[in-house]
Amino acid sequence: MNYFVFRNNTVERFFPKDYAFSGYGDISSVPAEADGYIWFYQLPVKYNEGQLCGQVRGYARQLEFVLSLVDPAKPFILFTMDSGLAVPFASGVDLMAAVAEYNAALLALERGYSNVKLLDISEFTRRYPASELFDWKFWFISQMGFSPHLSKPFAEWFARKLDQIASRRKKCLVLDLDNTLWGGVLGEDGVEEIKLGGDYPGKAFHLFQEGLLELKRSGIMLAVCSKNNEADVLDVWERHPDMVLRADSFVAWRINWTDKATGIRELANELNIGLDSIVFVDDSPSEQELVRQALPEVEVPDFPSQPYELPAFLKSLVEKYFRIYTVTAEDAAKTEQYKANALRAQSQREFVDFDAFLRSLEIKITIEAADEFNIPRIAQLTQKTNQFNLTTRRYTESDIRQFLQRGWKIWCLSVSDKFGDDGITGCAMVDGSAIDTFLLSCRILGKGIEFVFAKQVLSLLKEQGIKTVSAEYVPTAKNGLASGFWKAVGFKDNIIDLDAADLSIKDYYQVIIK
Repeated sequence: MNYFVFRNNTVERFFPKDYAFSGYGDISSVPAEADGYIWFYQLPVKYNEGQLCGQVRGYARQLEFVLSLVDPAKPFILFTMDSGLAVPFASGVDLMAAVAEYNAALLALERGYSNVKLLDISEFTRRYPASELFDWKFWFISQMGFSPHLSKPFAEWFARKLDQIASRRKKCLVLDLDNTLWGGVLGEDGVEEIKLGGDYPGKAFHLFQEGLLELKRSGIMLAVCSKNNEADVLDVWERHPDMVLRADSFVAWRINWTDKATGIRELANELNIGLDSIVFVDDSPSEQELVRQALPEVEVPDFPSQPYELPAFLKSLVEKYFRIYTVTAEDAAKTEQYKANALRAQSQREFVDFDAFLRSLEIKITIEAADEFNIPRIAQLTQKTNQFNLTTRRYTESDIRQFLQRGWKIWCLSVSDKFGDDGITGCAMVDGSAIDTFLLSCRILGKGIEFVFAKQVLSLLKEQGIKTVSAEYVPTAKNGLASGFWKAVGFKDNIIDLDAADLSIKDYYQVIIK
C-alpha cells in the first residue's frame, strides 16, 4: 500500500521507499491517488515556548482540515507527538498542556472517523534516551527530527503496527506448566508446595497468569502441552486458591509423557489451525530446541531465567505475536467457540447418519450485507483465513469501504447451532458478476455450510438480474482444501449459469438473509 505522509521535517528514511511525502508543514496538496495517508508531525525545534505552544495547537487544526479533504474510505494513520525533546526555560507546563491538547485532539479524531487509526509515538521513543533520539548534526544537515540511526528499529516497529491494524497475529499460545505457570514441579512438590501467589516468586507467576487470562479475553486461545500426570494437573486447577487459569481457561491440552512436538501437532489438528499460528512457551531450553527443530513453523521464544522477568516477557509476547488494534466480539468469544466445536465432534460420533447429525445441530445461518458494524471483522477474516480461502486476497477496512463505494456486493456469514454461536465466520465479495473473495473460517467447515453460503450468494445475485457468475481458485501452500470447491458448487471452467444452476439447499439449514 502506497501511503502519502504529511510531515513537518525529514522522515523519509523511516518509512518504505514507495511512500510519498509532503513538503515541510505543507497541506496544500492532498493527492487523491494515494492508497492511504499518514500524519507524522513532530515537536518543532524552537526555544520560544509561547510560539512553540501556538504552533503545536495549530497542527491539530490543520489536521482537521486535511481530514475533511481525503476520501473517508481510505486509511489515515495519525502519530501522537512526544514532548520529551523540548528544552523549556521555565517549568514547561504550558508546553506539556499544548502537546496533551494536540494528542487529545488526535484521539477525538480517531473516535470520530472510522478510517482513522492512532499510533502512540512514545511507545517507540521511550525505549531510548533523548541523546539517542535526536542528533543535531543531522538536524542541521537535513532537518531530520529523529536520529537516522533509529530508522531500522522504527521501520520494524511501524511494520508491527501495520500488522496490528490489519489484525494479523498468532492464534494460539501453548504453555508448559511446571516452572512456567507456577514455580516448582507439581509431581514432586504437590499442590500445596508449588510457588503461586503469596510472596516472591509465587506472586510473579500469579501476575503472569493474570496477564495470560487477559490475553485469552482478547481472543487468543490458550492451550497446554506438559509432561505431567493429568489427574494431578486437574486437581491443582480445581483446588489451588491462587490459581488464575483454571481448566475452563484452556481450549485444549495434552498432559502426558509424549514428546512435546507430537503434543503440539495434535493440538493443531484438534483446533484445526496451522502450526504457524502457534507460539510455544516452555521454561526448558531442551524442550524449546526440540520444538524449534521438529516444528520450525512454531514460534518458540526464550523463557526468562528469573520469575521477576515474567512481566517483561509477557509484554514482549503480546507486542511481537498477539497485539491487534481492535478486539472484535468474535475475538473475545474464541475459546468458547472452539470448545463448542469439540462438543459438536463428540455429538457427531453418536450418529451413524451424517444428515441426521446435521439436522440435530439446529444450524442457523445468517447472511448480511457489509456495514460499519461488521466491516472490521470482514477485513480481519481476509487477513487471517488461509485454509478455506479461494483467492487469499488480503484487504483492510478501508479497502472494503472503497469496494462498497464502487458498487461491490459484500456479504458476511454468521453461524450458530445448539452448542453455541461462532459469530461472523465467512464473507463473500463480488465485483459485478465476478466473485473476488469467498472464504470461511476453518472451524465451521465440515457441515456443508460453505455450500449453503455459496448457493445463497448466487441466489442473491440471480435476484439482482445477474445471469452468469465467474469465480476462481488461486492455489497457495495452505488452501488446497478448497481446490475443487467451485466445481462441486456447479461451476464449469470457472463460470456458472444461474438459470440452469441447482441452488437448492437441505431443509435442516435455517437461513436468514438480512
